[in-house]
Amino acid sequence: MRRRVMMGLLLSLAALPTVGCALPIYSALPSRRAEQLIFTSENLRALVQEWERFWFLDQPDHMTPYRTHGGVI
Repeated sequence: MRRRVMMGLLLSLAALPTVGCALPIYSALPSRRAEQLIFTSENLRALVQEWERFWFLDQPDHMTPYRTHGGVI
């Protein structure tokens, strides 16, 4: 009996990571699914912009051949 419980526990732990594939993340309605996909892509784009802002990659480069005003105009 103990072996059977252990095997069931191991089987459920092995199947746990695949649960997300069985449950759909997006709606079945095409218009709603398109809206959800647009929101997801916009969130990913915002994440990239936030990452660049965090590492100061969105700042002007000082090696540019033309002068840039660093302050508020």
